[in-house]
Amino acid sequence: MGSAYKTKPGVRQSHFPGILCVVYFLVLLLMSGIHMGLITLINSRGWNDIVAIIIPTVYWALVAVGLTLYARWQIKRAYEEPMHRLAQATAKVAQGDFSVYVPPLHTADKLDYLDVMLLDFNTMVEELGSIETLKTDFFSNVSHEMKTPLAVIQNCAQLLQREDITEEKRREYTDSILQSTRKLSNLITNILKLNKLEKQTIRPVPERYDLCQQLCDCALQFEDAWENKELEFVSDMEDRVMVEADPGLLELVWTNLLSNAVKFTPAGGTITLTQTSDEKEVAVSVSDTGCGIDDETIRHIFDKFYQGDTSHSTEGNGLGLALVQRILQLSDGTITVKSRVGQGSTFTVRLPASIQREELNQ
Repeated sequence: MGSAYKTKPGVRQSHFPGILCVVYFLVLLLMSGIHMGLITLINSRGWNDIVAIIIPTVYWALVAVGLTLYARWQIKRAYEEPMHRLAQATAKVAQGDFSVYVPPLHTADKLDYLDVMLLDFNTMVEELGSIETLKTDFFSNVSHEMKTPLAVIQNCAQLLQREDITEEKRREYTDSILQSTRKLSNLITNILKLNKLEKQTIRPVPERYDLCQQLCDCALQFEDAWENKELEFVSDMEDRVMVEADPGLLELVWTNLLSNAVKFTPAGGTITLTQTSDEKEVAVSVSDTGCGIDDETIRHIFDKFYQGDTSHSTEGNGLGLALVQRILQLSDGTITVKSRVGQGSTFTVRLPASIQREELNQ
C-alpha cells in the first residue's frame, strides 16, 4: 500500500536533493586528483618510502574526517533536529497541549515527504484540539440542558408537598413536571441517537418504499399542532415516488423539520411541504412564514446544542438539526437553508438519484 504523501502532486520523494550526490562525486573526484598530484610531487622530490606512505595516509584521513563530519551535519540538520522537534511536540500533545506547531523544513513550493508528515501532524493536532473543545462544550451544554428541567422538577415537587395548594395549582405543577421529564427524555434519546450515528453503530438499512406516503404520514402527526395555532398547511407533492433509503432514519429528518416549522411559525402563518424529483435527485422542502434566520445563525444552525432563537429554547435542546444532518450524511444526502429575517425559512433536503418513479396507472 502506497503512502498518502505519494498522492500529493509536487512533493519530492527524496529528502536529500539529487545535487548532493553530484557534489559528493565531484568532491571525491577532486580529492583523487589532489592525491595523484601528491604522489607526483613525492616522486619528483625523491622522498623516502616512509614519507610517501605517511603523506597520502594523512591526506585521506583528513578527507574521510571532513566527509564524515559533513555527512553527520547533513543528517543532523535534515533528520535528527526535525525528529527531536517532532518528539517534543508529541510529548506535549500526550500531556494535553494541543497548541503545538512544528514548522515544515521547506517552503510550500519545495515540500518533500518529511514536510508533508510534519504538516499532517499539525493538522492532526489541530483536529484533536477541536475535538477536545467540542467535548468540553458538549459536556457543558448537556449539563446546562439537564440542569434546567431538573430545577423545574425539583421546584414543582417541593410545591406539591404543600398542603394549602389548590387543585388547579396541583395540576399546573404536575404538568410542568411532565413537560420537564419529556424534555429530559427527548434530550437523552437524541444524544444516544446522535452518538450511535456518529460512531456508525447505527447504519442505514435501505429499502424500497413510497417517499410521498411517508411525508404525508409525518405531516399528519402535526395536524393537531397546526390546527391549535391556526396554521395553513400546504403540500405540493407527486402522487408516488419510490426511493431506496432507510425509512426509519428519514422519518426522523421529516419530523424534525416539520416540528421546527410548526414551532417557529406564528399563529395564522403558513407551512409548505414540497416534493419534486428528476433523473438525478429527489428534493423535499419544508418552508414556513416564521421569524426567519440571520446569517450568523445559519452558519451554526447544524451545530450541537445551538439554538439561534432563545425565545423557543424551552421547546427543544438544539440536537434536532445536528441529528438531521448526520442522518443525511450517512444517507448520501444534503440539506440547505434559505432564510430571510421576518419572512420565514426553507429547508431543502436532496437525496441521490437512486430513485425509480412510478405513476399511479402503473
